[in-house]
Amino acid sequence: MLVENIELVVTGRLVKTAKLRAEYYDSLEDPPSFAVKLRDARIRADLFTFVQRVREREPKYPFQREWDSIAVLPIATYDRWWKTQISDKTRNMIRKATKKGLEVRTAKFHDDLVQGILEIYNESPIRQGKRFAHYGKDFETVKKDHATYLARSQFIGAFLRDELVGFIKLVHGDGAANLMQIISKMAHRDKAPTNALIAKAVEICAESEVQYLHYGMWSRRGLGAFKVHHGFQRFEVPRYFVPLTRIGDLMLRCHLHHRWSELVPESWIDAGTTIRGKWYAIKYGQETGRGR
Repeated sequence: MLVENIELVVTGRLVKTAKLRAEYYDSLEDPPSFAVKLRDARIRADLFTFVQRVREREPKYPFQREWDSIAVLPIATYDRWWKTQISDKTRNMIRKATKKGLEVRTAKFHDDLVQGILEIYNESPIRQGKRFAHYGKDFETVKKDHATYLARSQFIGAFLRDELVGFIKLVHGDGAANLMQIISKMAHRDKAPTNALIAKAVEICAESEVQYLHYGMWSRRGLGAFKVHHGFQRFEVPRYFVPLTRIGDLMLRCHLHHRWSELVPESWIDAGTTIRGKWYAIKYGQETGRGR
């Protein structure tokens, strides 16, 4: 839905929560004023949640607040990142990509690039031990998915001769850039394309004097170690919750606005993830691996 020309999504069953569809790529100039307009619009939501910009970590607004843990790479210069923010092992992986014949460069958004992305998506139905959401999409769907934010996006491709083996969609925001997506073919993991793509993104940000590179949520699971090895740090940014209805106000007061998965012990989630990975390996007749 659109409110004041800003696209929102509403999730949840017991408590319906509205947020910006791409909240880490879009931001609000005046959140208190926008919250008032949401109430006036009478959208079917009990709560509205939003986060501050990556570069603004001190709380600014008088709403109920929690904290999002996100992965952010502070950037001064490429040379500093190369020499002091990453390990010898990571540097060697980036060098390895060049030795294996990979060429990493910016790419224009056109049908050839979309076809290359489609082939990456359809390499495997499983990634990181879970079903891959983009597997099986058709050409037009993939093209539409990546046509967003084109005016402030850059595509970076890792090419082995004419084959696209990995790519980044880098979206520039207010004082920060965001890795909207980074993914490589599992068949070419030995050539370290993902490491080389990160290096190119850092180089581009440094040249443009972008101080922060945001790469999703911070977590010890999944890509957590990979992010640490490339210099990403844990940033805590304020997330606010604004009640839009009496139900929303009551749920906030009773701290019942979270999904059940956010409340269960991490050990339960780890156990469930392990079981799910084994099940998918059996179901799809393959090793799930940790491809990115």
